Amino acid sequence: MSDFKDAIAILGGTGDQGLGLALRFSKAGRHVVIGSRKLERAEQAVKEVKAAVPDANVEGFDNADATRRARIVIISVPFEHTASTIKGLKEVLAPEQIVVSMAVPLATAVGDGAMRTLGIWQGSAAEMVKGLVPKGVEVVSAFQNVAAHRLQELEHDVDCDIIVSGPKAPREEVMGLCKLVPGLRGIDGGPLSNAKIVEEITALMIGINIRYKLPEGVGIRFTGLPEE
Repeated sequence: MSDFKDAIAILGGTGDQGLGLALRFSKAGRHVVIGSRKLERAEQAVKEVKAAVPDANVEGFDNADATRRARIVIISVPFEHTASTIKGLKEVLAPEQIVVSMAVPLATAVGDGAMRTLGIWQGSAAEMVKGLVPKGVEVVSAFQNVAAHRLQELEHDVDCDIIVSGPKAPREEVMGLCKLVPGLRGIDGGPLSNAKIVEEITALMIGINIRYKLPEGVGIRFTGLPEE
């Protein structure tokens, strides 16, 4: 498609956090492609985005077709479905694409609590994704710590820093996406190996939300950084 480089695909854009990103990027004027295992769910999510952002440039497809239509592909599915989702895209992912991993290996995947994470042989969910994508496809870790509730409240800024880890050039490109959302700030999180730390912070934040009874979710901020 003509705007392949400008489009943002969100696989799992039917879930709360993925839908929140779809809403925010659509409001910022970007072409958003929502992917789902079931086409009808993607189409329903498109209707929800257009209801909130009437002039949104948003489309819905199954995961494979959505992946073909955007250079940046955000994976917003539960950890337990991440590997199977990536494996299903091996034939359509191309070396010029960037895959953004939002996965967090919460212990809920094995029936335990959301305040703990599972140990992963590769080190982190993002590094697991890197091991599954075709050669030449870059993987970046981002957006784990931003609350879905806050993303979907379009009338308010999102008060949260986003730690972005991965290879330098794609990392900087994903940090740039954060600027599309009022209140978000991309933080240079260094190499992909640091994703493990960020993923574990998510479990900590879930625990804080529970203890303080905050359904809207907390955010994180880093102080002392130079102004852009």
